[in-house]
Amino acid sequence: MHTLTYSQRKSELRTYFDKTAASAWERLTSEAPVSRIRATVRAGRDRMRTTLLAWLPENLEGRRILDAGCGTGALSIEAARRGAEVVAIDIAPTLVELAKGRAAEILGARAIEGRGAGTIQFLAGDMLDPSLGRFDHAIAMDSLIHYRPADMVAMVGRLATVSGSSVLFTFAPRTPALTMMHTVGRFFPRHDRAPAIEPVDAGFLRRHLASEPALLHWRADRSLRIDSHFYTSQAMEMMRA
Repeated sequence: MHTLTYSQRKSELRTYFDKTAASAWERLTSEAPVSRIRATVRAGRDRMRTTLLAWLPENLEGRRILDAGCGTGALSIEAARRGAEVVAIDIAPTLVELAKGRAAEILGARAIEGRGAGTIQFLAGDMLDPSLGRFDHAIAMDSLIHYRPADMVAMVGRLATVSGSSVLFTFAPRTPALTMMHTVGRFFPRHDRAPAIEPVDAGFLRRHLASEPALLHWRADRSLRIDSHFYTSQAMEMMRA
C-alpha cells in the first residue's frame, strides 16, 4: 500500500511509538503500577486481547499467525503458548526489542529461535509487507485505528490476501466521546500530540469492507465492542466465505 496518507501516517506512528511513547507503552503493558486512567486502558486492552484469542481455534499447533502491529508482544506470546508459529511485526523497533525480551523470559529462548512447537519470529517493519508470506490467521489489534477509514479498509483487504482463514482486527467505533477527543486533540501543540485515532461508524465500515475487491470472498462475522472508561475499541472478524 503506497497511498500518501498511509505513508505519512506510518512515518508518524514509527516516530511516536519508537521514540516518544516507548517508555510509556513499556509501563502500560507491564504489571507496574499506573494511574487510574491508564489502568482502565490496560484492563480494556487485556479484555480485547482475550476476545481476539478466543476467536481463534483453541489448539493452534501447525497454524501460522501474523500479529500485525505486535507492540510489546502479549498476544504473540499467548498464541505461541497454544502452539502457533507466530510472525510478530511492528513498526517500532524499540517495542519489538522489548517484546522479544519478554517472550524469551516467558517462553524461553527456544521459542524465539524457532525451535519446537510454539514459536515467535519478531520483526520490525511494515505489517503489510508481502514477503512475510502466507498465514492461517492475521490479527491487527489496535494497529489500524490511526489510519483513515479508506486506508483501513484497504489494509484489511491486504491482510486478507495473505490469510487463509480469518482476519481479526479492531477499530475505534464512532461515539460522541471519541469524536470529541479526536476534535480536541487537534488543538494541542504538535509536539504534544499523539497520533490521532480515526473513529469510524461500524455500518460504514461493513459496507465498505463488502465492496473492497480483495474481500470479495470474505464475510464480516463476529463483532464485539469493549468499553473500559478511557479505552473503547471494537473487534471485528472477517472470515473467508
